[in-house]
Amino acid sequence: MHSSSLAAAPLVREPVHAPVAHLIRGGIVEGTHYGSVVVLGADGEVQLQIGDIEAAFYPRSALKPVQAVAMARAGLPLHGELLSLAAASHSGEERHLAGARRILELAGLTEEHLRNVPDMPFDPAVRDAWVREGRAPSRLAQNCSGKHAAMLYTCALNGWPLEDYLDPDHPLQQAIAEIVEDLTGQRIARVTVDGCGAPLFAVSLHGLARATARIVSAAPGTPEARVADAMREHPEMASGSGRDVAALMRAVPGLLSKDGFEGVQVAAPADGRAVAVKIADGANRARVPVTAAALARAGVDPELLTRFQGEPLLGGGREVGRVRPVRALEPLAGATARA
Repeated sequence: MHSSSLAAAPLVREPVHAPVAHLIRGGIVEGTHYGSVVVLGADGEVQLQIGDIEAAFYPRSALKPVQAVAMARAGLPLHGELLSLAAASHSGEERHLAGARRILELAGLTEEHLRNVPDMPFDPAVRDAWVREGRAPSRLAQNCSGKHAAMLYTCALNGWPLEDYLDPDHPLQQAIAEIVEDLTGQRIARVTVDGCGAPLFAVSLHGLARATARIVSAAPGTPEARVADAMREHPEMASGSGRDVAALMRAVPGLLSKDGFEGVQVAAPADGRAVAVKIADGANRARVPVTAAALARAGVDPELLTRFQGEPLLGGGREVGRVRPVRALEPLAGATARA
């Protein structure tokens, strides 16, 4: 995409979020989660917007599919499980660590070349097992190690320096920034550092949804289609065996979805419809049901989404309420459900 065809960067401002979910206990609204939601039709037009979908924000790990596309465009030859891992916020299971090691081996590199921060596994059960076994935090266990291994592999293939691959001015990060702008259709508003140490680009929620739609609707064989296929076929490599985002992709045929810290999620069926969600307080208990409701509003069969309607609220050990998306997210009356 030529730079002249890009929209201006979204404005950096305090986002005007709106209620997206209510915490209902015993039939009374006990609390409210604010956020923003956008639903795009297959034609790319906005079908629903709640809150502020145009303010600059950080997508966090929900941007990883776009970063993986950028690396694929730069020659990254991965497919299947390893390409899914390149776009992952993984749980730190042994298969994730083995996959990251394999990517590094293909590049002729080792864990010592990684520059992400050492951490314990993301999954609580896996992390607890590490603690019991006396294992220390490591760069390989950190949930972004697949992305970092793929970044190093991309650098090695292109003859780019390895030691400073996280510098925003590095050729790799410049290439990623270009594809972020290409797929979102807008200039980047600001660059900061993500939790893992990689550059993080501020776009709008609308732009993030647009990028995800372009990835799932791309022609077969393109870098975009390769990434989408890998993540859809191997959702547990892009997340983990117990993660809600993997379960969602298994439940809805052809769906691509990616979550990110601070309550961000994107999801897109194969026909180019897309939803993007940002929960203002970062709560997963709202992210999951709001994303499911947005998908139902986009036309996904609600029967496929029943297990993602929110965890029950307990009182005395029994269910007394739930987190419920706001009425604006209810499917339109008479709408025809599609897979």
